[in-house]
Amino acid sequence: MLLFYGKHFLLKFVYIYFMFSSKKRLDKAYKEAKTIYFDDSSKFILFSDCHRGDNSFADDFANNRNIYFHALKHYYAEGFQYCEIGDGDELWENTSFQPIFEAHKNVYLLMKLFHDQNRLHMIWGNHDMVYRNPNYVEKHLSTYFDPKLEKDVDLFCNLKYHEGIILNHKDSKQKLFLTHGHQADWWNYTFWKFSRFMVRVLWKPLNVMGIADPTSPAKNYKELIKVERRTKKWIIENNNLITIVGHTHRPRFPNPGDIAFFNDGSCVHPRSITGLEIENGEISLIKWYVDTTENGTLQIVRLLLEGPRKLVDYKTE
Repeated sequence: MLLFYGKHFLLKFVYIYFMFSSKKRLDKAYKEAKTIYFDDSSKFILFSDCHRGDNSFADDFANNRNIYFHALKHYYAEGFQYCEIGDGDELWENTSFQPIFEAHKNVYLLMKLFHDQNRLHMIWGNHDMVYRNPNYVEKHLSTYFDPKLEKDVDLFCNLKYHEGIILNHKDSKQKLFLTHGHQADWWNYTFWKFSRFMVRVLWKPLNVMGIADPTSPAKNYKELIKVERRTKKWIIENNNLITIVGHTHRPRFPNPGDIAFFNDGSCVHPRSITGLEIENGEISLIKWYVDTTENGTLQIVRLLLEGPRKLVDYKTE
């Protein structure tokens, strides 16, 4: 009996500790977030969890890179701003940015067009947590070597990564908080270096054989539920602040009146990518995927999954 109550007390203590530490990390991300002011004429596309790799068998992004590139070209042409909500680059499986850039150079040169027009907003996640160091970003992402010109040329000069971004509506004063979401995942935030080590030496080779990393909430349903529960608790404690995350790879699009917890999904779904669009003061969940016409021609199409819903319908409590 004493053993039972002792175990029950320990589990309750661990639960409270995780909830408190998650709140502390989310509070910090919100307090230090970059603010972007917008209005109903503003347009944003939100993607996360691209996990761009080196085009090896372990590169999950490689399967969807044509879909992603086509979608991003569409958003660039239509005047959207691009917010990447963490885990854009896979820097757990890969030790440096260089082979990733070489594998997906066309993607980065397209992203550079957004950056050159101040339409690129970057958030770091657990798999690219090295980008929280401005010196690392400046050293590795500012330039790349062009073999034709035989010299370094500009890439993402003066690019800043953030832990969080707040979209603040100029008229309604409504705020949307964007962050990766691993703040509610104690293991992948506090011990990200150990997790990275395990991925490099163990889970990357096993992933090639089809064995998933059990520590990842995207591949462990029980962990996913815990992470979402902690995030929702924080949202409730902050007057139902609209909060948009990634990390778990599971798209979430609440109805007005529910907990304002959004997730844009990921760009490594089987044969598709998902994201969130903000346009005309409304938010929508969308999917891009490869479809076949009646004559057998392959095409990349956009599918509306949820919405559009007016942002003002998600009123704070």
